[in-house]
Amino acid sequence: MTSGTRENAERTDGPHQGASGVSPPPTFTVRPARTTDVARIVEMAQPLVENRVLVPKERVVYYEAIQEFLVAEDHQSSLAGFGALHVMWEDLAEVRTLATLDSWRGHGVGSALLNQLLERARSLGVARVFCLTFEVEFFTRHGFRIMADQAPVDPEVYAELLRSPDEGVAEFLDLARVKPNTLGNTRMILDLGSPQH
Repeated sequence: MTSGTRENAERTDGPHQGASGVSPPPTFTVRPARTTDVARIVEMAQPLVENRVLVPKERVVYYEAIQEFLVAEDHQSSLAGFGALHVMWEDLAEVRTLATLDSWRGHGVGSALLNQLLERARSLGVARVFCLTFEVEFFTRHGFRIMADQAPVDPEVYAELLRSPDEGVAEFLDLARVKPNTLGNTRMILDLGSPQH
């Protein structure tokens, strides 16, 4: 579990003003998601799905992937954001379904979630992390770069990935069948370095 602190560029909370006369920013905690979080995740995701920011998913998909998710919540256990890391291949994973409530934007929630998801990727031995996003500037600040083509994927791996029924894999491969899901999104990748063995 990680809490937002000034040292790691996250924000802290307090209902009263500090010595400077300015109210401290809100605090939040990042932790692994639990099955009891799914209803809140779906509720928070719905407006983003309606605005085509997130790809629609059935509730069962969230339950099936709950072990991939982290959530950020405030001191009252209200959801502030969530995100997932989905492994696609030996050295490749995707950050997916990363979202922050509008009221929490600018308070470091997205960065805290992303940083912990990237730490998970490193601990799993993943060398590259993919994302499909409208938030190019955010991901660029975290070291991601725009993918020009499929050059980062070996042709044999590409052929194996084509067999996956996962929509995120199809989006990574830029397959025509998922084009309606990806319109306006940017495919980005981050090199984490050589996997740890």
